[in-house]
Amino acid sequence: MPTGGKPNLTQFLIEERRRVPDATGDLNALITDLSLACKAISRRVARGALGGVLGSAASANAQGEDQRTLDVISNQMFLRANEWGGHVAGMVSEEMEEAYTLPAQYPRGKYLLMFDPLDGSSNIDVNVTVGSIFSVIRAVTPEVDARPEDFLRPGTSQVCAGYAIYGPSTMLVLTLGKGTHAFTLDPVLGEWVLSHPNLRVPAKTREFAINASNSRFWEPAVKRYIDECMAGQPGPRGADFNMRWIASLVAETHRILMRGGVFMYPRDSNDPGKRGRLRLLYEANPISFLVEQAGGSASTGRKRVLDVQPESLHQRIGFIFGSSEEVERIEAYYREEPHETYRSPLFGKRGLFAIAD
Repeated sequence: MPTGGKPNLTQFLIEERRRVPDATGDLNALITDLSLACKAISRRVARGALGGVLGSAASANAQGEDQRTLDVISNQMFLRANEWGGHVAGMVSEEMEEAYTLPAQYPRGKYLLMFDPLDGSSNIDVNVTVGSIFSVIRAVTPEVDARPEDFLRPGTSQVCAGYAIYGPSTMLVLTLGKGTHAFTLDPVLGEWVLSHPNLRVPAKTREFAINASNSRFWEPAVKRYIDECMAGQPGPRGADFNMRWIASLVAETHRILMRGGVFMYPRDSNDPGKRGRLRLLYEANPISFLVEQAGGSASTGRKRVLDVQPESLHQRIGFIFGSSEEVERIEAYYREEPHETYRSPLFGKRGLFAIAD
């Protein structure tokens, strides 16, 4: 076997389908189409400036954020790869304000697809790791155009979730609800090869990821947790912690799946009208599914992410995930601390980073 005895993605999907006697193969075909889009994006990312994909697209996405040229290209690749096969009845993308209606000439399928075509695209011009994220749920009414409200289902409705990471090697990380598995793209064969079956997130960690520039806006529970980590071995945790921040959700997730850790982009007071930074349907839900299937936890701080009932296509949410013991500790701090009673010694008025009342 040219893959050294390891199954490729097609073989893996066939084996998974054999465990479900009434499966039609539509989901396998959809995943294959998704993997093709990720291969195409990987190739464009790898060419960088040589492929003319860097810089701003001089446009904004549905949330008013500046789009990079590769955001637009990646979005089109996802749409083109998945609209024609008859496997989806509609799609939602970070880059499009409204749900995408398939062209009339293509058949409608039994699934709905939600995706962030290029997560971390602000990093692309400086050659830092980026990725793509996707989530699949069953259509409310198969084989007809999906309504916008059909996408508004809790993360527990997902039948598949995954991401591709475009780093030193390109990898596809996938769950069908029976574990989380990572495939590495063999650039010679053009095949996704199962390189990391059954990933497991260690329950304990001494590493956390958070954007410290937002410290003045953090809620008391988050301030308390970060203070304890930063206090190191002499502090209440009795251990030294490392802090990481890449500004790419895919890269942060991949590190945690591979070696543990906890990621925090919590709700804060910077914009009281927003309940967080990351999007629920096509960022927090699929990452939560992957992390939970690998033995980790994912929370808003106040409740399990996968239990949140979505209210809008581009809804934002506070997001904390990773090693289960650390996520549980942060949730406990949310339950214990009345709002605005905790004064941070590290990030308060006399700390390294000033905070206004």
